[in-house]
Amino acid sequence: MFSLTTRSVHGAPTGCLQTAQGCYPIAASARALGLDAMPDALFGLFRDWAAHQPRLARIAAAEDELRALAVPADAPELAPLQYPGKVLCAGANYYDHLAEMKVPDAHDKSAQRLFFFFKPARQAVVGPGATVRIPRGCQSFDWEIELALVIGREARAIAAADWREHVAAYCVAIDFSARDLNRAPETFYKFDWVAGKAHDTSCPLGPLVPAAFIPDPHDLAMRLDVNGDVRQDARTSGMIFDIGEQLATLSRIMTLEPGDVVLTGTPAGVGAARRSFLAAGDVVSARIESLGGLRVEILPPLD
Repeated sequence: MFSLTTRSVHGAPTGCLQTAQGCYPIAASARALGLDAMPDALFGLFRDWAAHQPRLARIAAAEDELRALAVPADAPELAPLQYPGKVLCAGANYYDHLAEMKVPDAHDKSAQRLFFFFKPARQAVVGPGATVRIPRGCQSFDWEIELALVIGREARAIAAADWREHVAAYCVAIDFSARDLNRAPETFYKFDWVAGKAHDTSCPLGPLVPAAFIPDPHDLAMRLDVNGDVRQDARTSGMIFDIGEQLATLSRIMTLEPGDVVLTGTPAGVGAARRSFLAAGDVVSARIESLGGLRVEILPPLD
């Protein structure tokens, strides 16, 4: 088993394959093994995922031959995708989250509607570390752990049953929200999704795990801590609309392309339900079974 990450190597973002024993630059490893050329950036892998998958497996199996190329353990970890094509997020997609937010008929699927919002890929997506800033003017900065997926094959108006053909990888994501800026009660539309969800640094992503290693993404344990205190502890089985339903709906609205990222919703335990929010200096750690973890530190707003 391996994951895909991006490290800063000699000051440049470098797509790497990570195993339990080491981290190896993909393009350089492919050259060393005499494989067909592979892209230096992870985004390029997803544009021809079917061809690159066996080459990645060959790199993972050749660690003894690649020791000299191993990336130093202290090489900074960056956002894995530099950068996704689109970042699409499912809203209110766990039964227990609806219940904690006092949504009527929270456990009745027929009463719910699947909806999505965007985050700006180049500005919102960050990696681990001291990478997340509270938005200017925000007093209610909130967390949401989410299972994210990466598209590996174009999808347009697909059937829900065919979703696996289009998913290349999974990762841990955190959707940070400016709850106070999200609300617009004085207007007829009541919510401002751009002001609440689309801020810079609001979408940290963890290492990418190929979908072949995750037999059932709909039954994974997920947990989020704030300063070591557990805030969210659930399983992905709590989704209202599963991944197939999500991709079928999205692909009827727009074409999903390789390298797009979809966040699939969050379970109960968000700060808004208990009126507890983040401050500068807080540390948020998220972990999903089989996918690893993601740890970020909250920074104050920029002046």
